[in-house]
Amino acid sequence: MLFSDHETDIQKMGYAFSKLEVNSGVLDGSSSTNEPDRLSNSSGHDIAHLTKLRTGPHVNLSRALPGQREFPVSTVKMLAGREANLSGRGRFSSGDCRHVLSKYLPVNGPCVVDQMSSRAYVSQFSADGSLFLAAFQGSQIRIYDVERGWKVQKNILARSLRWTITDTCLSPDQRHLIYASMSPIAHIVNVGSSTKDSHANVTEVHEGFDFSSPNESGYSFGIFSLKFSTDGREVVAGGSDGNIYVYDLEAKKLSLQISAHVSDVNSVCFADESSHLIYSGSDDNFCKVWDRRCFRARGKPAGVLMGHLEGITFIDSRGDGRYLISNGKDQSIKLWDIRKMSSDATCYQRYRNYEWDYRWMDYPPQARDLKHPYDQSVATYKGHSVLRTLIRCYFSPESSTGQKYIYTGSHDSCIYIYDLVSGAQVAKLQHHKSTVRDCSWHPNYPTLVSSSWDGDIVKWDSLETERPRHLLTRRYFEGDIFTKIYTQPLL
Repeated sequence: MLFSDHETDIQKMGYAFSKLEVNSGVLDGSSSTNEPDRLSNSSGHDIAHLTKLRTGPHVNLSRALPGQREFPVSTVKMLAGREANLSGRGRFSSGDCRHVLSKYLPVNGPCVVDQMSSRAYVSQFSADGSLFLAAFQGSQIRIYDVERGWKVQKNILARSLRWTITDTCLSPDQRHLIYASMSPIAHIVNVGSSTKDSHANVTEVHEGFDFSSPNESGYSFGIFSLKFSTDGREVVAGGSDGNIYVYDLEAKKLSLQISAHVSDVNSVCFADESSHLIYSGSDDNFCKVWDRRCFRARGKPAGVLMGHLEGITFIDSRGDGRYLISNGKDQSIKLWDIRKMSSDATCYQRYRNYEWDYRWMDYPPQARDLKHPYDQSVATYKGHSVLRTLIRCYFSPESSTGQKYIYTGSHDSCIYIYDLVSGAQVAKLQHHKSTVRDCSWHPNYPTLVSSSWDGDIVKWDSLETERPRHLLTRRYFEGDIFTKIYTQPLL
């Protein structure tokens, strides 16, 4: 009989998968009725098709009967099909692996990684997942070594802090970290140095990069968002003055300044690895797309995306130069396809007839059912709360989930995970006692870390029993059936 040597392990594994799938609602999407407004148009079909290609199993592994397909496919059936070489490859493809891994949602725990006395504003994994950084209002930035039991590798005390650390970013080679506050000057730290306690210009030099123009004086604006380019040579930043800035780190000077929005630019990012396209989101309710290759000639955005009724707190690119998501103060996430953007920069802005300030007021009940008359978004996701601060949202990792999910922090102290295509709320994580401003999903493992204004940095995993990562790896990835999933190259 197939798998006779591992029958007990398979039964246990099958039960674990079944329990996870039922508890998290991944399979039937029945845990929420918050669905996207539209996924029936051609753009919606495109993103659904691309997601299915990334996360769908091989047709032979998903075949229940001749000529019929079963979807979703249980992991036990996929393992059996692989042992029988039904795909003809002798191994799982990347899509097969993502199909299995995407069922492991980081919904269990939590485990408290660290507790601080000040609000946590930023928290992010490095690109390879070996490091994790968290930034706090009290001028501290901590970098944790994930692979060594989450020990603090570097404790940074920020320089010239104004109000809070608004954003941080690790360089692509993970050797440097840049941080910003409500000032036009960003500072960079050598993460790879041997100094554990990096106090600005006391134990280490924190070099400052001035994003202001030569004719500006004093602290004329603050930086809300900054990101490294893929090659690590440039940094793009969004300011409280409505401008976008690109800084050349090698030349140590500002290379581009764009008068982009009529209000705060709360979030900026490069669209893809080429760094030609820049996305921006602002309190003027617009997402804009900027093409650096033709900007100097035109002086205008490549396009504008309308649909949010209130300011935008964060944007995240899918990395393909086409799709992005944005979190808005209208209590929604929107999915965008830049092929649907408008070329008209003098677009419809707002029509609300109520007074509201998200910093201290609840969202007006009469505004919850309003819809933008010229909404260009592909889909809208609701259920979380965007109040008090610039709450962030992201696509889930490509390598493990095929970007099948969207996740976000929330003012109601929870973390929400939505299915990208169906719009179903597949998980709601509860632990924190205050606003969750940021959260980050490990690029390879089903692990998510959240940071909150309660000062807690908390880790969520896919396993019900918390175990150190090195023990988990030995128990689950060596010597039993799980090896067949995780040790194959994703080819």
